[in-house]
Amino acid sequence: ASSGEFLLFHKTTFKNRALSLSYMVRTMEGKHPGYYEAILQLRHPTELVLDFVYAEIERKKIHITKEEKEKNGFDIYLADGPFTRDLGHRLQTKFGGEYLVTAKLYGNKDGRDLYRLTILFRQAHFAKNDLITYRDNTYIVKTLDKEIILQEEKTGKKLRIKYKEMNAIRKTDN
Repeated sequence: ASSGEFLLFHKTTFKNRALSLSYMVRTMEGKHPGYYEAILQLRHPTELVLDFVYAEIERKKIHITKEEKEKNGFDIYLADGPFTRDLGHRLQTKFGGEYLVTAKLYGNKDGRDLYRLTILFRQAHFAKNDLITYRDNTYIVKTLDKEIILQEEKTGKKLRIKYKEMNAIRKTDN
């Protein structure tokens, strides 16, 4: 999908809020139009997460090089790696979900290695205070931050689990 198609999707789906790509440029002076330092991969994002991401990009005037619609979300190519890493961390803290940073060597400048970052944010399919089942026990979700903290409904015992185990959690109908 082209970035125009994504923007059209974003406009029609999320409150008709159009984004001006030229407005978001911090400085691209001396850089080619396809320049990017990081890819923000959003998987299973809610409208609230997308609104937050685009508001932060607009507020900091970060250049969006490209946007792609993926099977379970979106890839946004951004011209500022440190900003993108920080944004991924803030998404995990604010909304709960898996946050993963990987770096790929893409060049060398003045004897220094240059890396492109890929920041994955996979939003949790449950929220704080939801009643869930995990390994045949019922828990209440207490915290979604760097890890998931669950409290067993019967005994009150707390359990910490990593986001990589997120798919083993099932929301109950209650």
